[in-house]
Amino acid sequence: MKTLKLGLLGFGNAGRAFAKILEDKKQEIMDSFGYNIIVTGITTGSRGNLYNADGIDLKKAWCELEGQGHFNKAGSDYSQMTSMELVENGEYDVIVEMTPLDIFTGQPATDHLRKAMGRGKHAVTANKGPIAWYYNDLKKLADKMDVQFYYETTVMDGTPIFNLKDETLKFCKVTEINGILNTTTNYVLEELAKGKAYDAVIAEGKKIGFVEADPSMDIEGWDAAAKVTALLNVLMEAGITPRDVDRTGIENITIEDIEKANEQGKIIKLLCKGTLENGQVVASVKPTLVEQGSLMSVIDGTSSVVQITTDLMGKLTIIEHDPELVQTGYGIFSDVLRIVRNLV
Repeated sequence: MKTLKLGLLGFGNAGRAFAKILEDKKQEIMDSFGYNIIVTGITTGSRGNLYNADGIDLKKAWCELEGQGHFNKAGSDYSQMTSMELVENGEYDVIVEMTPLDIFTGQPATDHLRKAMGRGKHAVTANKGPIAWYYNDLKKLADKMDVQFYYETTVMDGTPIFNLKDETLKFCKVTEINGILNTTTNYVLEELAKGKAYDAVIAEGKKIGFVEADPSMDIEGWDAAAKVTALLNVLMEAGITPRDVDRTGIENITIEDIEKANEQGKIIKLLCKGTLENGQVVASVKPTLVEQGSLMSVIDGTSSVVQITTDLMGKLTIIEHDPELVQTGYGIFSDVLRIVRNLV
């Protein structure tokens, strides 16, 4: 039986969802691939860190966080090791980057990935920042070091978008991407259409978890810009950053705008788009009028959609319906599983 060791940077909701799937599927992975997957290190921003080269008790780890809000400082695996120290000195085969997103720099997640791959370690990221800002550099490094590098969770949770292109659309050229990638703006626009005041919508959205404590990155279109950038960098080799996206958020949309659209038989959605113009990829994120009853108009709540246009397979549409944390956890799990499959 072979062992694959993981180092987890971040252990929030997505990290714990991943850990639970990993524990649940542990025996099936061993039976199918002959690999025992263990976690040797977990780092968090403020809830403590764990390290054990022989493997951490994952169930105990997530129970401590969910029950106490932090790891037990008296525990034998409790560690003062920081994320970068784990990356540079820890014992692991795969680094799993799940730290919070800095949408304007992609750091420190990018440096974590660079250092890990520089050590000849495989890498998985659920953080879209590195793919939006430094994808080409990271891909070249992975190729140079002959390591695997995956990022399925960065857009639409565990929906197999990048996997689809890699595994089943070989030799297809992607010529255009369209989609609704930010669920917060979906929710806000729907609630405004019901006649609610903007401040009331934001307050209610925060209460039920649809809206972040600071919603500006969503409302101003930055989150959508980072996601469409990641898609275009990987699927169309765009080589752009979120600052290259022609971006307009929904902060200036009024109830009058929504009512006027309704009178025209239309609805406002924040659409992401990437196309080829004179050999260059051009990207945009803009509030757009779409026909009522059309596909884009019925993507609501926390659902997302991406349409991929190719030269050989035409237009393909993938919808993620009302995802929960398990989908995000599965996206990370599927990337780790790809590494295992390729090692067998």
